[in-house]
Amino acid sequence: MLMESIAWAEGTGGGGSPASSGAGGFLSLVPFLLIFVIFYFLLIRPQQKKQKQQQTLLNALKKGDKVITTSGIWGTITNMGKETVTVQIADNLKIKMQRENVARVRGEEEDKDKDA
Repeated sequence: MLMESIAWAEGTGGGGSPASSGAGGFLSLVPFLLIFVIFYFLLIRPQQKKQKQQQTLLNALKKGDKVITTSGIWGTITNMGKETVTVQIADNLKIKMQRENVARVRGEEEDKDKDA
């Protein structure tokens, strides 16, 4: 009988009320929530914004756009499919690639740099 009462005393957590232990449990989660919020604003949100901009760029592609691929190839779009793009990189040289491999559309300033 004595062993049961000792075990019961150890299991109650020192006689604290359930309300105070619940508040302590919430306070222990606050640092984790704070870390998640920091990660969201420093990592997750900027990445989602970048993906949205890239998707907008891919949807706006059209024939004649001068582009740079993810591998650094400069060319002009000559044909477009649902998932592919044909890019002319020299006079008689065209390559077919996935749309996702177009990194960006070249500006006029970049065209001047290439010719120089």
